Amino acid sequence: MQTSRLLIRPLLESDLAAVFACYDHPEVGRYCAPVRWPDMDHAHRWFNRRAGDIAAGFAEQFIILNKASNAVIGTCVLFRIDTTNRNAEIGYALGRDYWGAGYVNEAVTALIDHAFGELNLHRLNAVIDPRNIPSAKALLRLGFRHEGTQRQSYVDAGEFVDSGLYALLSPEWKNSPVGVGHTPS
Repeated sequence: MQTSRLLIRPLLESDLAAVFACYDHPEVGRYCAPVRWPDMDHAHRWFNRRAGDIAAGFAEQFIILNKASNAVIGTCVLFRIDTTNRNAEIGYALGRDYWGAGYVNEAVTALIDHAFGELNLHRLNAVIDPRNIPSAKALLRLGFRHEGTQRQSYVDAGEFVDSGLYALLSPEWKNSPVGVGHTPS
């Protein structure tokens, strides 16, 4: 997938050091409990587990590159892909140096187009820590609707944390001003 500024391609194991560098910032990892990698051994174990999900058709993991610099700036993912019910969960993370430049909107727009286009999904779910206000705003800008909050739904660093639940339906996306065919290129 490409946008005017980004190349979004499948993640390779050789990309892990660059991704680790993006994730290795306390602000990036603050709300991303599943992607905290304390070391590269953990990153490689995560990659091998994810590769199994990809091979089984349950996930698609991507790396986000800045086309001008060829720098890895983050990742995005479709996971819990359910082809029977035509839904999946979406996730994304950017290195701290790339926040505030519109990259999430650009990358996730392309990923949504892919999910509703090539994969023919009907519903995308996003689950975030409600304290992550920038992520909530990004989802709302993209047309996701806040469907509720699961109170104290998981434990992170010994603390019970809520989950904010968001969803976007294919017809909503296709009829929105940023929907299919409107990916920045």
